[in-house]
Amino acid sequence: MGLGVRCTLALKLAPSMMIRGDVARGAVDYGPVAACFRIGLPFRLLFCNPVEQRGGEAAGNGMTPVLLLSVLTAILGSLQFGYNIGVINAPQKIIEQSYNATWMHRQGVANGSSIDPALLNILWSLSVSIFSLGGMLTSFLVGMVSEWLGRKRAMIVNNGLAFLGGGLMGLAKLGKSYEMMIFGRFVIGAFSGFASGLVPMYVGEIAPTKLRGALGTLNQLAIVIGILFAQVCGLDTLLGNETYWPLLMGITVVPSILQLLLFPFCPESPRYLYIIRNKESKAKESLKRLTGCQDVSAALTEMKEEKRRMDMEHKVSILQLFRSRIYRQPLLIAVVLQLSQQLSGINAVSGGNAVFYYSTDILTKAGLEQPIYATIGTGVVNTIFTIISVFLVERAGRRTLHLVGLFGMGICALLMMTSLLLLKSVTWMGYLSMVAIFAFVAFFEIGPGPIPWFIVAELFSQGPRPAAMAVAGFANWTSNFIVGMSFPSIQEAIGPYVFLLFAILLFIFSAFTYLKVPETRGRTFDDIAATFRRTPSLLDREIKPYTELDELSPDGHE
Repeated sequence: MGLGVRCTLALKLAPSMMIRGDVARGAVDYGPVAACFRIGLPFRLLFCNPVEQRGGEAAGNGMTPVLLLSVLTAILGSLQFGYNIGVINAPQKIIEQSYNATWMHRQGVANGSSIDPALLNILWSLSVSIFSLGGMLTSFLVGMVSEWLGRKRAMIVNNGLAFLGGGLMGLAKLGKSYEMMIFGRFVIGAFSGFASGLVPMYVGEIAPTKLRGALGTLNQLAIVIGILFAQVCGLDTLLGNETYWPLLMGITVVPSILQLLLFPFCPESPRYLYIIRNKESKAKESLKRLTGCQDVSAALTEMKEEKRRMDMEHKVSILQLFRSRIYRQPLLIAVVLQLSQQLSGINAVSGGNAVFYYSTDILTKAGLEQPIYATIGTGVVNTIFTIISVFLVERAGRRTLHLVGLFGMGICALLMMTSLLLLKSVTWMGYLSMVAIFAFVAFFEIGPGPIPWFIVAELFSQGPRPAAMAVAGFANWTSNFIVGMSFPSIQEAIGPYVFLLFAILLFIFSAFTYLKVPETRGRTFDDIAATFRRTPSLLDREIKPYTELDELSPDGHE
């Protein structure tokens, strides 16, 4: 397991400061250990093992090949989730034509009548929105399934839904059945509902404390890459045409194939093995593979303490989660953070986006002849700023990034409303709208996009975590569905002032984040859970700022 360079650092504060770097036995020397400091804190956290205390008491907290493989394999599920969010938009007209052809074919006459436009609209709306219904159903079952099968095995079994859903959608045209397409969307939504809970749970449990935020953000990065890939593939010059749209819908099974091939080389969550299944030897072996260290006593001790506390309590069900005063505050935070993501305006149209709803008209008036490429550009902005968030989350912290993202989105929403109202009288307002759209998406990916998915796993200890993930996931999918169904009516009623509504909600969520959400960076699961046990107010606990000296100090963050 010594495939990487270990950075063993010792800090002597008196009479002078000295940093010593040693290369572990069997490791390949890629250069001076001092390079770990030159490339900056986020990169050091991702690719260099941090401090090992004397006597080898601390388990390795850096990136290892097995940890990297496990995380990348898990987030393939999130990649599919994102792909199926974005894939349905581009080929809308082509699929509607296929529905009409199916309708005429079933009449059994050469020149049958076309489908009624109202019915066609209902079928298309159902094709889009039923994805969220599938996600709502299975997201509520995440806790039960993850406890029954385990985190890794549940993700493996979940791929069966991906194969079924992808197969139904891909064969819908050949089978001349829009029912196959609609049911396929429901099944792939069910897959995505499981993935939205299982992936961040697994990644959060296998990630070292100092990498938990950065690796957790990769979940959102996979989602936005999936959306971008779907937008590009949906161009009519590629797969978004009458000939290849079934392939566009069916290739969602490719990540499932990769995941099934790679998961046998990935360990199960050691926290699940020890705390839930009481298999200490298997948990220890899993920790050794993930950390690359033979001495994992520190991590095992942390899990033993968490298990000891958990054994003192009854098993936590969803009902008990709501009834217990201990879990009331973290559950409220988890649900509100999920609502802040979906009620921000970023997903106001089911399968689409509130800002995209206006983008075609705005960008056309601004002189852009092909607005679809601007939509793809928005996907690129999504991806770039999610990557930036990966490296900011361990430096700035979860709470700060979420707060900045929400407040920035609120300002951009007000700019979009103003520019839309003045668009006809002031021509250059179209360009302001373009800037506001891209900034809106950028602020979303800085905080509200990635953070709600993984911070839920941080707010709860091992016992209530599955139930909490189920409730939070259900809140996310339900709010997504409600906003998607109600947004067209609201927009028709109040027009551009819909962004004033989003701005008000965003500022409310900003205030809640400032007052109630704790900083979880650099803290163990048990330490975070203890915060809610000790005090009714999260503001009573002051979080010490995390610096590079903390990494070198034996009294620093674990």
